[in-house]
Amino acid sequence: MANGIEIEEPRIGVYICHCGVNIAATVDVADVADFAAGLPGVVVARHYQYMCSDPGQELIKSDIKEFGLNRVVVASCSPRMHEPTFRKACEEAGMNPYCFEMANIREHCAWVHADVRSATDKAKDLVASAVSKAALLAPLERKKVGVIPRTLVIGGGVSGIYAALEVADKGFETYLVEREPSIGGHMAQLDKTFPTLDCSSCILTPKMVEVARHKNIHLLTYSEVEEVSGYIGNYRVKIRNKPRYVDEHKCTGCGECASACRLRGRIAAEFEMGLAKRSAIYIPFPQAVPAVYTVDAEKCLYITKGKCGESPACVDACPADAIDFTQKERETEIEVGTIIVATGYELLDVSELPEYGYKYEEVLTGLEFERLSVASGPTGGRIVINGKEPKQVVFISCVGSREREREPRTGTPYCSRVCCMYIAKQAHLIREKIPDAHVWVIYNDVRAYGKGFEEFYNRVSEEGVEYIRKELEEPVRVEKEEESGVVVRTRSSDGRTIEIKADLVVLATAIVPAKGTEELARILKLTRSEDGFFMEAHPKLRPLDTFTDGIFVAGCCQSPKDIPDSVAQAVGAAMRASIPLMQGEVEIEPLVAEVDVSLCTGCGICEAICPFGALMPDNRGTMSVNEVVCKGCGSCNAICPSGAISIKHFRDKQIYAQIEAILR
Repeated sequence: MANGIEIEEPRIGVYICHCGVNIAATVDVADVADFAAGLPGVVVARHYQYMCSDPGQELIKSDIKEFGLNRVVVASCSPRMHEPTFRKACEEAGMNPYCFEMANIREHCAWVHADVRSATDKAKDLVASAVSKAALLAPLERKKVGVIPRTLVIGGGVSGIYAALEVADKGFETYLVEREPSIGGHMAQLDKTFPTLDCSSCILTPKMVEVARHKNIHLLTYSEVEEVSGYIGNYRVKIRNKPRYVDEHKCTGCGECASACRLRGRIAAEFEMGLAKRSAIYIPFPQAVPAVYTVDAEKCLYITKGKCGESPACVDACPADAIDFTQKERETEIEVGTIIVATGYELLDVSELPEYGYKYEEVLTGLEFERLSVASGPTGGRIVINGKEPKQVVFISCVGSREREREPRTGTPYCSRVCCMYIAKQAHLIREKIPDAHVWVIYNDVRAYGKGFEEFYNRVSEEGVEYIRKELEEPVRVEKEEESGVVVRTRSSDGRTIEIKADLVVLATAIVPAKGTEELARILKLTRSEDGFFMEAHPKLRPLDTFTDGIFVAGCCQSPKDIPDSVAQAVGAAMRASIPLMQGEVEIEPLVAEVDVSLCTGCGICEAICPFGALMPDNRGTMSVNEVVCKGCGSCNAICPSGAISIKHFRDKQIYAQIEAILR
């Protein structure tokens, strides 16, 4: 009897995996199997080359039937990787899958010890511990819940666009929420894409229009997710819709309002990276979707000062009578079954790295260069610095990326992945637009890892672009020494002092998580990795899932990546998000908290600490658990002052038995 549950007499089978030589080279698996055979309750103990293989699983199934096993222990690699595999095998043989226990003797023994005897002894302890817990395991049953056949996509960049279209094309209602006035994200700002040099807008714009016209997509721009509650299949979402002060149904996008605005040409245009000016009422870019103007509430004279001449100039100029200053912030509530997060990235604030001279007019970020280069940009595609075409151009890679020594660290320790190739693309564009320009690339390493990337890099090198590999830990300094132009100084990997007078310096700045990522992680109860990006459930086996069931990630919100990888991940995330919608119901893991009402005092401490909002008082004054919401994290079990809460499959008695087995 354990926690009021009758436990049948254990008949345990123990299986030790060789994992090729991963385990067997350091752990004497035969010795461990012999040891396991003598443990209490063990009926059969074996060792096999690959337990996760079909023959290995068939061995378990056969023994369950032959020996009447009601508990199984497998000692192999990480449960995170193979526990579902072995549970399924046990279930197919007629055994309750939650009467299975796993010991990790690869990562915990073989991979961290060199001495065979020590690793083998430790493996025996872990197997004994697992057997002790297995003897006390109770059968558990999964629950099923219905699924609302709708999906929410957060973020309207290329990843969000493709994810929304993929789900919508499968016939499911989809909400696409974007905080900016238009969808498109950073891809809409680019000139060309590497390595094929396709026009970025030519690729993206048709997809943006398709989103706006799709019968299954509700496009909510200039909006942000404020609150998410519920669980997989049944999420309730509150969305804050910011007022545009323009009627979306009336606006024709004619632009008369922007032309009449009294602040016309006086506000830095965000889409143009500050290289051009806009009005207080504006459309981000010509191909914006929706093609509706938006009033900048922080800049508009009528909103901030209550007066704009005798009357608002935009109101007087609008032929469609679309300007509406009576609009208020609204809140939209929706219910969805699954959620896809595609909130993208931002660039590191390079002003935090003063050695690169970003304060000088001759120094631009890679995204600013894109706006100079693109035909729809502020200069019509002409690359002009200080009123003339630059003839001496320097590109600097890894600006803020791969920083290991700087203290305090203002950059990032990781590679931003796309920088090497967009530098190559931009160097090519300089050579194309200014044939007599001399172009240098100062780099740490060239990482041309994708399809066609190495060939493109070779092409650019052959076009006369001079690549200079700098000494890895040597800083690059950009200094102003003349009225026009700057000097770039560093040291090459072969010890040469590099000093280049440049008319233009382009910085390949690090990719960092988008603003609001931390807050969105709190709202969605998502985990972030050390670098600040959203963390996937497993880097190899579940790269699109998060630890919160029913929520998936796509694109650069998970890690830096290029457009093809972002699109591929978006399509994959859409497929994962669509599966529950197609099935109509999902199974819920039963490894959740359980309250012993005879011990519970209703103090509410567990309710306050639960990160998932799964605990609440019932009509008896004691606490109850919403098993669909609970993730079995154990916070309530640890904090309960009366010991009334336990976690199914991880009950105190089971854990104590594991500890005692190791300490014997």
